[in-house]
Amino acid sequence: MKSPSGRRRKARAPRPTAPPKIVGLAALLVVASLVAGYLALTRSDNTAPTASSGTGGGTTKGSAGVNREELEWDGKTKVIGDGSTSYTGPQPGQLKAVPLKPGEKPPQFVVFSWDGALAGDDELFQHYRKMAKEYDAHMTFFLTGIYLLPKSKRDLYSPPQHSKGAAAISYPTDEHIRTTLEELGKAWKDGNEIGTHFNGHFCGAKGGGDWSVEEWKSEIDQFYELVENWKTNTGLKDMAPLPFDFRKEVTGGRAPCLEGQANLLKAAKGYGWRYDASSPGAFQVWPTKKNGMWDFPLQLIPYDGGDYQGLSMDFNFLANQSDGQPDGDPSRYAEWQQETADAYMAGFNRVYYGSRAPLFIGNHFEQWNGGTYMKAVDEVIKNVCTKKDVKCVSFKELSDWMDVQKPATLQALRTLDPAQGPDWSTLVK
Repeated sequence: MKSPSGRRRKARAPRPTAPPKIVGLAALLVVASLVAGYLALTRSDNTAPTASSGTGGGTTKGSAGVNREELEWDGKTKVIGDGSTSYTGPQPGQLKAVPLKPGEKPPQFVVFSWDGALAGDDELFQHYRKMAKEYDAHMTFFLTGIYLLPKSKRDLYSPPQHSKGAAAISYPTDEHIRTTLEELGKAWKDGNEIGTHFNGHFCGAKGGGDWSVEEWKSEIDQFYELVENWKTNTGLKDMAPLPFDFRKEVTGGRAPCLEGQANLLKAAKGYGWRYDASSPGAFQVWPTKKNGMWDFPLQLIPYDGGDYQGLSMDFNFLANQSDGQPDGDPSRYAEWQQETADAYMAGFNRVYYGSRAPLFIGNHFEQWNGGTYMKAVDEVIKNVCTKKDVKCVSFKELSDWMDVQKPATLQALRTLDPAQGPDWSTLVK
């Protein structure tokens, strides 16, 4: 892929034994402070589509041993704590996971995930929640804890290795807190997952990569404290409780800047989490577990027909197309949008017609380079979530499916090169 200066940042195509260098990873870290700090963005040029088909409404049968089942419930709500959260029964519309039958081809899973999950002026949270409904998709929204904390109460947050109230991102406005709460509730009812992006978004020196296991535990505990006590902290007594219990529903997260996974995994094990999405630059291969949790990494996807590889996240494209500047040359926006969409589709096609390994695409609610990366993701959602055998799911749902597969089946799937289309009749036994 060419940088704005015309130089190519090379990385070899993936091979099972020699991971390629990540395109733009250094630049990715340079722009890490941008992760979710844009709280007052202008609205996207894209208009949110009208929802036409959701995931609820009875049971709809999918392919390759996958159903979406609308769960029944007796209607007894249990309000928790100060009324910030509640239990309203099992989450509706979740994927029903069953083992593959002998000779059965796996579904093509695609996970779209969003770091920060703030419902800001751009209304991108609303936009992607509605897109998910329209295209029968579920997504993972990684909430940042301080996005439910007013700036006036910032001293309630004590980040590891930093002073009280410090954060590498901006605190939200009161109105953004209200709209974020509204969208979190609606997203969960639609079948989407709410995970964690932790709190202060510290990277580099004194960030997650420098934190001890105990410091990570403190960050996790404070995430729960912030989201379970938003009503007390904000004074928004007129709002209904969120319709879910964070202690039960949060089963994984993504570390800011993808830093500190080793100690994070040790810390997270005591919380009953089932996966982590903090690994950078892995092959498009069937996942394994680390420290007892599924490891769902951002992936290396092909540019220029596979000669170059880049991370499957908007930061990677920003770093390589405009050197990490969020307002690059407007004359190149259309080119960059197509380049981004093509890379995502190349990653999808490689596994869809090959190993069927899950595809992970991570992004932020942002308007970098005129909304280039959001428009590219819109295009990909429309293209892939409508294809035969494709299941656009959350990380939580993928964990469910992985957990019920036979170990021998998963081991056989992991032997495949991403582009290798095997004889499924003999591979899955």
